[in-house]
This record gives sequence, structure tokens and C-alpha cells, in this order.
Amino acid sequence: MEKDFRSVKKTIYPTRSIRTRSQCHSRRSYFHQLPPELLYMVLDKLSLLELSVFSLVSKEMNRSIMDYISTKAWKSKIIIQNHSAWFGKDFANRAKRQFRDLGLLFKRCSMLLPAKEKFRFIFSQLSKTLTAQWDEPECQRVINFLLEQTNLLQKMEAVVTAKAEVRGDQELQLRCFCRKVLLDPWISQPQCQFWLMQLLKPWPMVSQARLLFIFYGPLTPEGTLGWEDVVDRGLTVQALCDLARAFLLLFCKRDYKVWTTNSMLAILEELIVIPQPWHMENVARLLVLCGDSLCYTVLASKALNGRLTEVSRIIVYIILVHERDRFNMAAVVKLVLQISRIFSTPTERFFFIQKMEDMFSEITREFYEMSVRGNQQDNREAFQKLCVLLDSSARFHTTLFLQFTT
Repeated sequence: MEKDFRSVKKTIYPTRSIRTRSQCHSRRSYFHQLPPELLYMVLDKLSLLELSVFSLVSKEMNRSIMDYISTKAWKSKIIIQNHSAWFGKDFANRAKRQFRDLGLLFKRCSMLLPAKEKFRFIFSQLSKTLTAQWDEPECQRVINFLLEQTNLLQKMEAVVTAKAEVRGDQELQLRCFCRKVLLDPWISQPQCQFWLMQLLKPWPMVSQARLLFIFYGPLTPEGTLGWEDVVDRGLTVQALCDLARAFLLLFCKRDYKVWTTNSMLAILEELIVIPQPWHMENVARLLVLCGDSLCYTVLASKALNGRLTEVSRIIVYIILVHERDRFNMAAVVKLVLQISRIFSTPTERFFFIQKMEDMFSEITREFYEMSVRGNQQDNREAFQKLCVLLDSSARFHTTLFLQFTT
């Protein structure tokens, strides 16, 4: 007899109601299903101690709370609470309890980070939170306290008064501390500018130049400061970009009375002769990386002071740098024309242009002489540099000619 499949009842198995621990954790929590704005409204209701405990719930919540306490609104809220809560009786105990809870929050939020990142996060968040909405005198007192507690002034004095590379380990320690703790954590340019100014302000110009090199100067492959490299050979864009950014930071908004254009020029003059006069290609590349405005300011100041030979030499190397690094040659033409306009008579302008053309010829002869003496490797490098100079001269003069014919 043929079996009637239609009469066979389908077996119904019970649904699985128990999930494994991994399946439970795979789903996002209810808090993470909220928009960030609503989550922050919830976090706003928690105390510092409750926030620190909540950060231990999960990695996702830890990350969310780190983002939350990094906001400007939260830092302002903490400062307002501090100012309103610390007055009156029992001030010392309230302040101690507030800072203890704040430190515990930063410690728990950063517990999953590597040791270096943990220290950087804790210090940067603590310093930003404490100094939020402070005016300059209050921030100055914080700087003075830090300098005193860390003996930073004594350490800075030890390296700026010694010869370059004599205290190499101390130079690197000072660079690491100031960059990682005081300068690099700041995202806002004015705040980084302020702290850099406070580090430089107690020292004379020559010491400020040395400190800038220690903080932002190029490093050798071995990890030491490249004091000799800037003197002996041309360096790459990457090697000098940090130093250029530091000058741009100080030059962009000179809001401090102690920092003027003349002081900036004086520091640059000191910098490019430490420990000895720099290779001219490094001087030119640093000016190019600092931007058109600062480059013009430096060269125009030298030209007005009658240092046309030095200006012409720098310009020729700037043209060489533009050719090597494939920058736009029109920027150099514009720079030369701007400098020529600072002279009041056509005779003075012609003398400036003639001086620059003579410098082209002089540097070409220097490169040729270097290419025919020395060992084979040096000859090859000098000959390549000569070829680049000739190519850069042709491009510059072509661009200059097109400037007048279009």
C-alpha cells in the first residue's frame, strides 16, 4: 500500500531559548543603541566615581566614556563644579576627594592602553581639564609649578649651556618629556603655542634656538639629534618638517607681547648656525617648508639690511630645492618679484637681479669643481647635483619669462 505523505504530521522541535556567553556578548549593549547625544545625557547624570565604575563594564563603554570625557563640554562642567564646590568649610577634603575621583576615572579609562599611551592620555586629559577656561596668569602659575616640581628648568639649563651632543641622552630625555607631555597632546594650535612659548620665554635667543632644535630638530637613524647632519649634507623634507611646523606655530599668531617678528628672525638666525653654519640646502628647504609668507619675511629683512649676496645664495638654493622636491617653480618667481619690489629705484632692482644671476654662475662653478675632485661616489653625487641645478635654472628662467609675456 502506497504511503500517504500528506497524512504524516510534521515534527515540531522546540525553539532554542538558551544562548551561549559568546552569543550574548556579540550583541551591542542597549546603551550603544542610543545616539551619542542621548548616551552623553545619561553620562551627565553620573558622578566621577560612578563614571569610573561604568567604564569597567565593557571595552565599548570604556571607549565611549573616553570620548565623553575628552569633550570640551565635560571639561567645562567639571571646572564649574569644582569652583562651586570647593569654597567654604572642608575645602581641603573636598578638593582631595575630587582629584582622587578624577584620577581614578582617568586610570580606569586608560587601563586597556599601552603604558606610554596610558601616561600620555592621563596627563593630557588631566592638564586640559584643570586648565579649561583659565586665563593666562592662572596657566602661568601651572607652568611655574610644573617647572618647579619636575626640575625642568635645571634640566634645560644643563643642555643649553653644554656643547651640542655632549649631553645627548639628556637632550633626548628633555625632547621626549616636552613633546609627549607638554606639546604634542594639544590638538588646538593656540594651546600648543602657549605651552611652547612658556618653555622658550625664560631663555635668551641663542638658548631658545637650541631648545627648538632639541624639541623639533631632525634625528639620525640611530635616534640621536642630527646636529652634524644639518651642517654636513642636505636633509629630506621629512627630516625638517617638524622644525618648520614649530616656526609656523610661533609665527602664525603672535598674540604674545614677548614674541615679535624681529625676535622670530633673530631665533632663526641663531638656529641656522648651531652648532656651525648649516648646509645652505637645509636653510633653503626649511624656509620653503615654513611657507611663502615667512620665507619672504626672512629674505626681505636680509635684503633691506644690505645682505644681497646671502639673499641671492639662499634664493638659488630655494630654486634647487623646488626642482629636487618637485614644488611649483612659480612660487619662487613670485618670491623674487616680491623681493625686487622692496627696492625703490630701477637701478637697485637691476643690481639685485644681477647679483642673483652672478650667484647662479658661482654655485654652478662650485658644483662642477666638486664633481671633478674626490672619490668616484662623491663625484657622481656632485655631478647629479650639478645637473639638477642646471635643470632648475632653466625652469626658473622659463617661468620668469612666461610671467612677463602672459
